[in-house]
Amino acid sequence: MSLRRVRLLMWKEFLQLRRDPLLLRLLFLMPVMQLILFGYVVAADVRNLATAVIDLDRTSTSRQIEASFASSGYFAIVAHPDGETALKPLMDTGQVRIAIIIPEGTQAALDKGQNAPLGIVVDGSDSQLASVGSGYAGQIVARLNAERIDRLGVDIAAPGIDARVRVLFNPTLAQVNTMIPGLVAAILMISIMAIMSQAVVRERERGTLEQMFVTPIGRGEYLVGKVTPYALMAVGQLSLVALVGLFWFRVPFNGTFSVVLVGLGLFMLTSIGMGLLVSLVSRTRHQAQQTVMFIMIPSFVLSGFIFPIDSMPPSIVPISYLIPLTYAITVLRGSFVKGSGFEALAVQLLVMVAFAVVIFGAALIATRRRLSE
Repeated sequence: MSLRRVRLLMWKEFLQLRRDPLLLRLLFLMPVMQLILFGYVVAADVRNLATAVIDLDRTSTSRQIEASFASSGYFAIVAHPDGETALKPLMDTGQVRIAIIIPEGTQAALDKGQNAPLGIVVDGSDSQLASVGSGYAGQIVARLNAERIDRLGVDIAAPGIDARVRVLFNPTLAQVNTMIPGLVAAILMISIMAIMSQAVVRERERGTLEQMFVTPIGRGEYLVGKVTPYALMAVGQLSLVALVGLFWFRVPFNGTFSVVLVGLGLFMLTSIGMGLLVSLVSRTRHQAQQTVMFIMIPSFVLSGFIFPIDSMPPSIVPISYLIPLTYAITVLRGSFVKGSGFEALAVQLLVMVAFAVVIFGAALIATRRRLSE
């Protein structure tokens, strides 16, 4: 083995990297981005859970209970519904994650030395949030009882507030029931972007793109012929994943197929558009692969697919609303677990329409312009 030849080959590789500034930036930016995202998001505690308080007692005791939840840092009081009938729409649309129901007669029961039930309703469409939120609520109630015992100087076994947790939408809190719907959207994004990002750059590298256009084929025909096979393949993949989730993992489906089809169709157009844009800005297939990874990592971390958005620092949460996967996961989980329809998911679907129009439209315009050069 000649060390001189090895040294020259190493020097050649470094020269090639220097001539590819985009790839060089990605190689240094990706580890820093991963460190920042995982450092802030993974290590963060679940705080500021959107909470509704239904105060049917309206006494000093009920106000003390609400104040204890509000001051804990884990719960953010965002709504005061008049009753449980007004609570379900708030949970359907994701405006509220947990609800505290203070029944009428709570203070009277405590004054008589009786147990006073306290209702805690959690949204089970995100099993991790539901588990953590109900656990925090139980700790606050236990602390309230301990303070009451100390203040009254009574026996430790004296009656107090009795927290009764009720889980909506996913009573068993099975993680698979919320993971599979999100996985359907994630697999769609991975498969389409990984393939579409290689579509144009591969032919450019091989020199077949120029040969293609000496034939009578038009630019529009080329685009349709390029995109349609991948879209059909994505539909097949999604059908297989959904069937496995429903029949193998026994994930319940409580919604309507029309909502799921519309949501996945819009997200598929967005993913195709992002893949085409990556293929257009990349000069080599390796560069395209790195760019796709650069997009996918923050999408998975910040979209709520792996880690709840509520657990993220407030400065990072707005970024999650700029990620298309966030809305696709919300639509699929809402339809699968909650049975939400078009009305409850209208905002998310409209945002997905905007993403599809802007990203897919920009990709088509950019591709036609590039092919005309």
